Amino acid sequence: MATGATIEPMSERTTDRDAGRLAELTFLEEVARLATSARTWDELMRTIIDRATAAAGAEVCSVYLVDRDGSGVTLAATNGLDRDQIGVARLPMGVGITGRAAKTRRPQVSLNVRRDRRFAWLQGLDEPRLTSMCSVPLIWDDAVVGVLNVQTVRRRVFRRSDVRFLETLAALLAGIVEKGRLQAEAEAQVDSLRAIDEARASLVTIVTHELRTPLAVVRASLELIGAEVRQAGLAQTGQWEEEALRQVDRLDSMVDSILASLRVLREEPPSLEPVDVAQVVDGILASLGPILRRHQLDASFSERPLVAVGSAELLGRLLEYLLENAAKYAPAGGRIEVFGRRDGGRVLLAVSDDGPGIPTEWHERIFEPFVRRDDSPRGAGIGLFAARHLARAMNGELRLEDRTPRGSQFVLELAASHGPGGSSGGA
Repeated sequence: MATGATIEPMSERTTDRDAGRLAELTFLEEVARLATSARTWDELMRTIIDRATAAAGAEVCSVYLVDRDGSGVTLAATNGLDRDQIGVARLPMGVGITGRAAKTRRPQVSLNVRRDRRFAWLQGLDEPRLTSMCSVPLIWDDAVVGVLNVQTVRRRVFRRSDVRFLETLAALLAGIVEKGRLQAEAEAQVDSLRAIDEARASLVTIVTHELRTPLAVVRASLELIGAEVRQAGLAQTGQWEEEALRQVDRLDSMVDSILASLRVLREEPPSLEPVDVAQVVDGILASLGPILRRHQLDASFSERPLVAVGSAELLGRLLEYLLENAAKYAPAGGRIEVFGRRDGGRVLLAVSDDGPGIPTEWHERIFEPFVRRDDSPRGAGIGLFAARHLARAMNGELRLEDRTPRGSQFVLELAASHGPGGSSGGA
């Protein structure tokens, strides 16, 4: 007698369960696709809220994010409560059903929040019409980043399958939400920094323009005074007037330098060409004669001309900063020395003084803007920062070295010129 296995038809319950799972998977795939294609943080939040509301069959859905210090959760999005409370409504960690979900890392369900002692009423946000609630934590990279809430007007029993589905949805959304939040925070920080830079540039522009007006008045006044004095037949006034006007030109140049270095947009790099370093040093020492008159000056060079690749204007300003710094710290009657030499493919220019010197641990810090040692007698902490900036603008470098037995030595390094006006140099 032949025997055969009897295959029973699939039950209706099994078919419905599989269809439900397929619908859930399809829905989750759609949510992931829409959420990852959101262009802004607000669009991402709206997508998550709308889809979660539809999936849960609820009237209200909200997302709370854990504060960066971990002390509580703050409302980030909602579609059925007062949107003005976004970023305002907050619960301490562990307080309320939402705070409990965040602290315990477990879903929290309430049949009637109005009778649930766990529920914390938020004035101006929560509404009496809402009854049942389910809160599930958003967990990403083993950390709770937020809480997803769904609420209903009518009493509703959230079954285990409902909670499990919301947990799956929360697990899917957690990474998307946190990455979107990090991106939004980064964009906000960039905007903030850009605004600060623009405000700083605007302030510098105003200040420099305010300086130009009195400088123009000083220039005109000097010219008028010079003319009157010459008519009176006094000797040497022409030289005084010329030097005073040269210093006004210098202030004008400094104003332009400040404005150029602190504005938001970079300017074109300077034009570099062969420059006789020795000749530039001679000119600057003559110009700064009144400032350096109380010190012994010595300038020497291994060869003349000593030609480097640079900018005569930038090199002159750099030397002014270094010599003024030396004049501040070298004692009256002390020595300030300038020495230039060629070293293979480089030109080295040293400016040294016999002042108190600078500790080794400060050798880099003094090149930072607005940095001054506590025992520094004067100065705003800009000169050496500007000097290194000028050196690097010429593709060079400026460093500080110790000097024996005491004092400081700043060394400027530039590329030696091998073109017109410069010798080939040895390796």
